[in-house]
Amino acid sequence: MRRLPLAFVVAIALVAVACKPVDQGGFVVVTQAPVATGAAPSAGSSAALSTAPGASSTGATASGGSTLAYYPVIISSQLAVGENRVVFSFIDPKTQLPNGTPDLAAAISFIAPGTTEPTPAVQGEFVWAIEGTRGEYIAHATFASAGDWKAIFLIAPKGGTQQAIGLPFTVLLKPTVISIGDHAPNTKTPTLSDAGGDIRRISSDTTPDPTFYQVSVDQALSRQTPFILVFATPAFCRSAQCGPTLDFVKKAKASAPASVAFINVEPYNLTYTDGRLQPVLDSAGNLVPNDASNAWGLPSEPWIFAVDRNGVVQGSFEGIVTQQELSDVIAKIAAS
Repeated sequence: MRRLPLAFVVAIALVAVACKPVDQGGFVVVTQAPVATGAAPSAGSSAALSTAPGASSTGATASGGSTLAYYPVIISSQLAVGENRVVFSFIDPKTQLPNGTPDLAAAISFIAPGTTEPTPAVQGEFVWAIEGTRGEYIAHATFASAGDWKAIFLIAPKGGTQQAIGLPFTVLLKPTVISIGDHAPNTKTPTLSDAGGDIRRISSDTTPDPTFYQVSVDQALSRQTPFILVFATPAFCRSAQCGPTLDFVKKAKASAPASVAFINVEPYNLTYTDGRLQPVLDSAGNLVPNDASNAWGLPSEPWIFAVDRNGVVQGSFEGIVTQQELSDVIAKIAAS
């Protein structure tokens, strides 16, 4: 199976101020406009969330001539037939910066291919992905078929005018990433023992927790040990989300049952040089996913998996995870 490049990709082309809003059926549908010349940021990366190809400070116009102050972005890199955890956010077309905040209520509904009737709206749960800087929303949806869908974002700024914005996206028949219900790949991941006790050789975290490097994935599987696996590289993360997400999981470990192992894996090929980890780049200067990332089919980073003692994936969280989500899945695999 061909694996996607490891980047924090958006489920559709980046929605930015280069896009064109079109009034259709009472809500604004954002369609992709021609991209300006020059390299665009990696879709879904911190640069992609804060910059826009062909960006203009003039803003876009919604139906009725009002200025469209929020452009929606689907952050989830893969949405597929079945149950999905949809992560989304918004960017300001004038500042080109993320502008999701607790004061911006957002719900989402969907229109299936070949239909015009939207599903009932689901309220998005606001989460600070990076405290005080980047706000994102989580909603859950079930897609019955693959193909070209539309998402309708219903936003209500505090003290502002409610807006409905439509956005096309693609639903895959099957995701490339290891999913809930799949058996975890039997992968060898680096441990402190492999590194001769020098954690700097296997982790780019500036404040690493040594307990995250005691056991490898294949060892946990053979011992029937439930585990939380975090693919995150604080030093080389393309989404700027790895450090905050890994720190969040480290805090959660303090109250987790001792029977659950925690494992952090750097998702790229790295080498230890001059006293620190350095990336091994390809001929184009890009980071290269390592064997563990390829085995798990990662399309982005960071990513958290929860695996029970039978080796079955019980939780999969792209980018961010809430306290409730993490505590619930830890309890589930601990009881397995």
